[in-house]
Amino acid sequence: MRVKLFGTDGIRGKAGVPPLDRDTVARVGAALVIARADSGTRDAVRVLVGRDTRESGPWIEQELARGVTSRGARVTSAGIIPTPAVAYLTRSEGFDLGVVLSASHNPFEDNGIKVFSGAGEKLTGALESHVEAVVADRSWHVADDGASKIEARDFRGQYNAHLRQVLTGAGALAGSRIVVDCANGATAAVAPAFFADLGFDVVAIGIDPDGRNINAGCGSTHLDVLQRRVRHEQARLGVAFDGDGDRALFVDARGERVDGDAVLLMTAEHLQRHHRLPGAAIVATVMSNIGLELALRDRGIGLVRTAVGDKYVMEEMLARGLALGGEQSGHIILAHHLFTGDGMATALQVLAVMADTNRELADLASALVTYPQVLVNVRVRQKTDLSAVPVIADAMRRVESHLAGEGRLLVRYSGTEPLLRIMLEGKDQDEIQAWADEIASVVRAELGQ
Repeated sequence: MRVKLFGTDGIRGKAGVPPLDRDTVARVGAALVIARADSGTRDAVRVLVGRDTRESGPWIEQELARGVTSRGARVTSAGIIPTPAVAYLTRSEGFDLGVVLSASHNPFEDNGIKVFSGAGEKLTGALESHVEAVVADRSWHVADDGASKIEARDFRGQYNAHLRQVLTGAGALAGSRIVVDCANGATAAVAPAFFADLGFDVVAIGIDPDGRNINAGCGSTHLDVLQRRVRHEQARLGVAFDGDGDRALFVDARGERVDGDAVLLMTAEHLQRHHRLPGAAIVATVMSNIGLELALRDRGIGLVRTAVGDKYVMEEMLARGLALGGEQSGHIILAHHLFTGDGMATALQVLAVMADTNRELADLASALVTYPQVLVNVRVRQKTDLSAVPVIADAMRRVESHLAGEGRLLVRYSGTEPLLRIMLEGKDQDEIQAWADEIASVVRAELGQ
């Protein structure tokens, strides 16, 4: 029986439990090589592996390598290194595949397998399906022949040199104090020294990983720690990475949160000003606030929306030839740098905008007026096409007519639960709450449990 392995960000689960048990991990490693060979390659496949700081990382790496080498491929380990470094190095160092062992912002008990093509891009849905089909084929197995040979290399110098293309030095910001929260994750091995070498006065936190404290009370999922530290240190700003370093959130000098929407707006303006915004548009997901869309519209910049997941953002950017995209959660993709989120590059881009405009982060972020948002969940007995239920469709049309382009209605079913999610954004909190309740009432009457 075929089981779906890949979600929106690779394979993820609890370490030691299917699909992250030893046998399945080894089969995934072998399947990646088989799928690569099926695509037409004739040379020995070279696979680069990197991981975050979870205690399960080393054994998962060994099992993955067992599967990879069983098919005649070679494995090189970059050790503990951010996810975007693997994406970049896979392309720049001529590897056929890049694999990251991480569960991003999840707790240490979880882990995951993210895969990049030789171009440094996340696998397409078609290739993921191919790998799943190979894993599901029980006519073959991975030989249990002991430890596999893994070549270890330190690529941090190459990654740092690539990052410097975003910002070569602190320049006008030299000596500025910044607080860097590495979430006890992959960036702990590179970020503090890198920002200090650029000329910043770095206060580093979340830099003592022990295998179990990744994301624990620190990093982008616990900004309160960074907010307090920025205020205490009287820092110019703070940046928090997640466990694998592919996203970043910010705190301004007052200790106020600055999310991915604000970063997208300030970066889009910056790129537009320097004639580096092809198509006069950027990409974001359905979760980005309507305030971003309206602010961009006022500046002559379009917004293309995708489903949640940075791989969908990447695919849309590639299809349209756009330079910037991202998520409210802090996944920012800068096409001139890399076609995946890179937290450190995002931080450098924000610093570059500050230096170029001579403006503080709070001032830049204030350009985004975030509209009130309400979310109502309705439990349903079945996931019916809403357009086929006239009273629900009519209620949605009435609300959209009230919004008249100054707000947003998003109605979608949960992918994992029998829930209909009704999200509304608009200028008046009470008004949009009433409209959301109106739709929810109709849905309960027609589809509710």
